Amino acid sequence: MSQTFKIRKGYDIKLVGEASSNDLGQHSASTYAVSPLDFPGITPKLAVKAGAKVLAGDTLFFDKDRPEVKICAPVSGEVAEIKRGAKRKILAVLLLADSETSYAKHGAFDLKKGDREAAAAHFSNTGVGAFITTRPYGVAASMNEQPRDIFVNGVQSGPLNGDLATQLAGKGEAVQAAISALALMTTGKVYVSHDADAPAVAELQVEGATHISFSGKHPKGMVGTQIAKAAPINKGEVVWTVNAVDLPIIGRAFLTGEYAPEYKVAVTGSKAMNTGYATMLQGVSLNGFISANINAENTRIIAGDVLTGTQLDADGFLSFGKAQLTAIPEGNQTEFFGWVLPGFGKFSTNRAFWGWLFPNRKYDLDTNMHGEERAFVASGEYEKFMPMDIFPQQLLRSILIRDIEKMEQLGIYEVVPEDFAIAEVACTSKLPLQQIVRDGLNDLRKEMM
Repeated sequence: MSQTFKIRKGYDIKLVGEASSNDLGQHSASTYAVSPLDFPGITPKLAVKAGAKVLAGDTLFFDKDRPEVKICAPVSGEVAEIKRGAKRKILAVLLLADSETSYAKHGAFDLKKGDREAAAAHFSNTGVGAFITTRPYGVAASMNEQPRDIFVNGVQSGPLNGDLATQLAGKGEAVQAAISALALMTTGKVYVSHDADAPAVAELQVEGATHISFSGKHPKGMVGTQIAKAAPINKGEVVWTVNAVDLPIIGRAFLTGEYAPEYKVAVTGSKAMNTGYATMLQGVSLNGFISANINAENTRIIAGDVLTGTQLDADGFLSFGKAQLTAIPEGNQTEFFGWVLPGFGKFSTNRAFWGWLFPNRKYDLDTNMHGEERAFVASGEYEKFMPMDIFPQQLLRSILIRDIEKMEQLGIYEVVPEDFAIAEVACTSKLPLQQIVRDGLNDLRKEMM
């Protein structure tokens, strides 16, 4: 029997455009891209040059400061271009895919006889170690670290998140292999979280893990909330986190030695002409898929959900680790005297508009912020949306003034940017809270390195 935690602080944002049960088929393309921008904290050093031939699972680039953190090619083919920005910053490695994928031979891993050192090398060499995030700092984990515990997040409570049971269907063997591999990497516990408000996901009923359940409001699906409730982080401790949708990729790498970052991607949002699930590889060009399934006119296309996802161009590529595409209207129009109207159909996290009388209404929200950045006033509103034992407003202030000692005292080791996502929606000051936290973590990491 798993322990259940009730999350009372938070907010469920209900949007139109949920993923239907439709199977949108397999989507592939001739061009793929892997971007270092998808990996906060990494200083990329190229392992390939334009024109080189690569196999799926070959290293494209690695972290200059931690060479064991390797990012691998999702397909076999030719390195078409190294796309660079200002000061020759690496923006993406573009690949021309072969008609049939060939895999680098990393070899199957014996999970019954393998030890931590061998498992760490396999995680690194196959590229699946990049799916593990380390706290503090919220960056790709180094296999040289010794985590206290590992948390596998099996709760998807964000706006329009897909159905995890659909995304993991038929992948139980790979999921179990991934859990067994993760268990080799820690002397502590491997926690697997479950949504107590939804039907159980059969593929997550794995052995060798400590099962915990969460009910209530979002952010119950944020792993930071789960850690805070089950086993909070203290200064000096390292905890790893993994999303459940990534487990089949990790498991396949250990069962067969192949790196195949394939997802059933939930296609959602009010601007999606066809909602459902499409099978595609990380890094695939979305140009043809978007034109066929999404109304791209005046549309914001997001890899992930509307709270923590990344914006994509209509000819963009599927970002690393994302198993959701969301399409919502761009909010590039103004509303004359909108604040004067009673707002019966307007969304609000408080009672500023009369829409609060209809708590179950689903909204077709756009990206309009309805205002601009204002003074950072003490209001106590963030605490209503963050079920963590921290002082969020005071922590943000300490980050803005770059007071390292104060950041540590106020709990920066416990958080990553996504933990502030729902508070950012509710922020009356219109501040980019997630970016502030990311800047603070970067400053702290530089100070500690």
